Amino acid sequence: MKILLATDGSEYSEAAARFLTKFNFTPDDEINILHAISWVPIMHEWESLVADFNTIRDEVVPKILDSASEIVESTGAKISTSFTEGHADKAIIDAVKDSGADLVVMGAKGDKGLVTHLIGSVTKLVAINSPKPVLIVKHPHEETPGKFKVLFPTDGSDHSVSIGKFLSSMPFPENTELSLLSVIFSALSDIPERFSVEIDDRIKNIVASTRESEFSESDEVLKTACDNLYSKFPTIEKMTKFGDPPAEILNAAEELNADLIVVGTRGMRGIKGVIGSVSRYILSHSKYSVLIGKT
Repeated sequence: MKILLATDGSEYSEAAARFLTKFNFTPDDEINILHAISWVPIMHEWESLVADFNTIRDEVVPKILDSASEIVESTGAKISTSFTEGHADKAIIDAVKDSGADLVVMGAKGDKGLVTHLIGSVTKLVAINSPKPVLIVKHPHEETPGKFKVLFPTDGSDHSVSIGKFLSSMPFPENTELSLLSVIFSALSDIPERFSVEIDDRIKNIVASTRESEFSESDEVLKTACDNLYSKFPTIEKMTKFGDPPAEILNAAEELNADLIVVGTRGMRGIKGVIGSVSRYILSHSKYSVLIGKT
């Protein structure tokens, strides 16, 4: 597997590097550490400072790359470093295409608030536009010793199947526990349970039949996902929840104290994606690390 680890030398980037040390890499795997420098346009009267900026770059960039290299050295993977100049998100995406990377890994500051939903950070821009899956590492939380817990919400769609296949290729530690989650957003979600039991038998039968069908579909989705992943993950838990998918996914991650949430995405862009993307909501609000898959 080829990993592109994007770093800016911050504690968040170094947390991403440390997260990679959890995996079982081999000498056949590659980790390319990239630092992208985004220069502010130099006005005419500042031209005399260009040489100073270049000096700072030449001294600081190797330190940033060396720091990340020292962290991931213990993984046993082949390590390489590079840097480029330009807008960070575009530079990272170009590097993904040029290097043939299978996965992008980045740290996240965990910014919250409306402004991050509208304009996005470099991490979010890469997650949206990258042609390959992106692993966004959040600040470490309290972990369960000896276990690595992965939460995989699936709806049986093509993008869920695609990221499920990608999971099978990742070198997870042997002690990994996978939890499959199906969230039922019922066609009758607008009818409160306490009212549905008070109406006539014909409506009760419709409600019962609909919910039975929804549970049956959920069971089939979980069974198919489990069958596809069992060879990789000998320990798999299946869960079904009713409610709003983003909220239930985050609640399940909290209950599990997950190390990683894995979500597929159709790669929607523009205002529709900002409003409707479950994966983007999870990325914005999760305190746990998130792997965004691409179809």
